[in-house]
Amino acid sequence: MAEPVHVRCPACLREQAYVPPALPCACGAPVAPPLLRGVPVETVDERTWDDDWVTLRCPVCGRRDRWPRPEVGCDCGTVLRIPVQDDEVPPTPQHIPLPRTAAPPRPAFQPVAIRSARDAVTAVALYLRWLGYRDVRRADQRPPSGIGLAARGLVAQLEPSVRPATVRDVECLWLQSMTESAACVYFSLAGYAEEASVRADELGVPLFVLDLSGVPQPVNSPADELIAGGT
Repeated sequence: MAEPVHVRCPACLREQAYVPPALPCACGAPVAPPLLRGVPVETVDERTWDDDWVTLRCPVCGRRDRWPRPEVGCDCGTVLRIPVQDDEVPPTPQHIPLPRTAAPPRPAFQPVAIRSARDAVTAVALYLRWLGYRDVRRADQRPPSGIGLAARGLVAQLEPSVRPATVRDVECLWLQSMTESAACVYFSLAGYAEEASVRADELGVPLFVLDLSGVPQPVNSPADELIAGGT
């Protein structure tokens, strides 16, 4: 376990110990953000996608990827962002690609417990990365409801509320994927209306339900095929 650091809230001056969480890399190794000791914490007043994520390197396989920036809540209600060392991804060197062999077995998915909408976004981003999609980010086009995510060749939608996804939700995502010539996938915490499930099967839209442990469960055949195929 990483060494705790003492965090002082600039709003109320309360101090608490904080231990950075370790999240699983695609290789299965735990990755914990390296904290910058002695650097004051920042209060989270407004959120942006870039500020919520940080680039980290896996100490085992050397892979760089985007991870949720660590935060902690103070008893006074202030949300504190913990300073970490951002390992920015350098430009990719030009090289001659080697012939590909059979892909190695995919490690077991390591979930993140869901306690908030932000946790749900993190869980979906980690799952898409586990499926093989890199550079998961907030979608440029905001969906009519829920939260839109995107990666190369993929658009995804998350409904983090207690409202089951509707036919309109599924059709809007599918239309967006057709416009962008990309695959699509839908995640919901509260499941799907019966009409939405039927329409998703007709359109070939993979549907997943998120449980509070952060594990997406496939609920139709296109979702099973997405898991089997990956990228």
